[in-house]
Amino acid sequence: MNLFFTPKDAKAGDVIPFFNEKTKMFDHYYLKHWNPGTPKEEDKLRWHRLTTGDHRVFTETPVNICGGTGTVIRSGGMYHMFYCTFDDKPQAQWIRHAVSRDLTDWQDILEDKFGPDGIIYRMTDWRDPFVFWNQEAGKWWMLVAARENRPTERNGCVALCVSDDLSRWEYEKPLYSPGIYPAANECADLFQMGEWYYLVYSNYCDGFGTYYRMSKSPGGPWIRPAVDTFDGRAFYAGKTVSDGVSRYIYGWNPTRGENPWKFDPGKDYGKDYTCWNWGGTIIVHKLVQHEDGTLGVCPADSVAGAFGSGEKTWWKPLDGDWRQKGDAVTCSSDNGYASVLCGKLPRQGVVRAKVKYEGRPGRFGMALQVDEKFDKGYYLMFEPGYQRIEFRSGLRTYESGGQMFPYGVEMERPLNLEPGREYELELYIEDTIGLLYVNHDVAFGFRMYNEKDKNLGWFVLDGNIEIRDVEIAGEEFAAASGYPGAGSGAAHRT
Repeated sequence: MNLFFTPKDAKAGDVIPFFNEKTKMFDHYYLKHWNPGTPKEEDKLRWHRLTTGDHRVFTETPVNICGGTGTVIRSGGMYHMFYCTFDDKPQAQWIRHAVSRDLTDWQDILEDKFGPDGIIYRMTDWRDPFVFWNQEAGKWWMLVAARENRPTERNGCVALCVSDDLSRWEYEKPLYSPGIYPAANECADLFQMGEWYYLVYSNYCDGFGTYYRMSKSPGGPWIRPAVDTFDGRAFYAGKTVSDGVSRYIYGWNPTRGENPWKFDPGKDYGKDYTCWNWGGTIIVHKLVQHEDGTLGVCPADSVAGAFGSGEKTWWKPLDGDWRQKGDAVTCSSDNGYASVLCGKLPRQGVVRAKVKYEGRPGRFGMALQVDEKFDKGYYLMFEPGYQRIEFRSGLRTYESGGQMFPYGVEMERPLNLEPGREYELELYIEDTIGLLYVNHDVAFGFRMYNEKDKNLGWFVLDGNIEIRDVEIAGEEFAAASGYPGAGSGAAHRT
């Protein structure tokens, strides 16, 4: 059974989350983006309905709607889907409206089709409608991905339209127009938790991710929190849904290898070094609200409960002074880099551990899919000096990596790092997907293509760390590997 949903022979694109109050099930919709080589009759960007009770096991049903993302609501005894379509010659974008009694067969209302006004909003962008009833305003509100008529090209905004009947819409000034992005703010969502309202949107310019803002009113003004994202670069088009108890955010972790943007290097270094595709695997985070109103995320219960207690790991030091006492392993590396292996990684499973540091290490963290050479693989580097986790792939350890990457950082995630504080780590793995949670509050997703069927490792540079309660659970996990001390939990000093 999968941890995350990837459609067969296709990629999952934007999700319309919807909770069905009648059945108490989630009836979502997602854009099914077929992989290259798909038969032409199936090669359409079509909506598919996904029914689930736990955000992990899904039943899929095709529906008769083709187009871009939007929202589903229930009103007047009918289900309403608002979505968008695109014209090529000339280029234009349109908001569309369809109705249904069963959430599968939809009837399009052609006369409700409308585009931007050309006055407040540019004619170039008009998509991703999100519709909800605003109790304070006494009207239906529609948020739209648009570009405002502004002096500069940094005009991406969340447009606002209002209606009394879900058919005729009036243009209003943008709900949010920060002057940051030279592209429309996509996949908008707005919800309330306690006394706070949250505006969620995604953008691929001047950054790439799903962002949120906070306000005490649905009309703003909107506050940007210090950490304003839910995940890293490999999470996009996030939108939320609530069952009345918990709220979840659905986004997608992109695959690689199709070169859709024609940025791949001329030489084949493997999929790890190719462009991100549009769409991939659906990732679901459960939202966590802090006392100050800011948000974090943790795993959905069905993912967190997918594996029981794991096997205790073996330890094989490679460099540095590693010592074991009970379930804890420590290392002091005041002048250099220390590394250790401690178990084979499963194809599907979870790594759980607790780690803390002392002093001012340059970096410390987890190494994934590594062997005794400790070079190729994937590194989750906790960097106190930058207050972040950095993801780095193995090619970066070689000359060709320095030649290929014009940037210092592949991916990063903000994290408050303090000496002496313990950090609880949960790393979920499913084939090429890696998804790290820290303290049930911070998420960092990524992909791993080139290296597989290797080991978990740990490292520290110029500092001291303690790692304890390490366990690995999942398919194909083997405590024994032929290393000295494998299966015994023994640590060895070098």
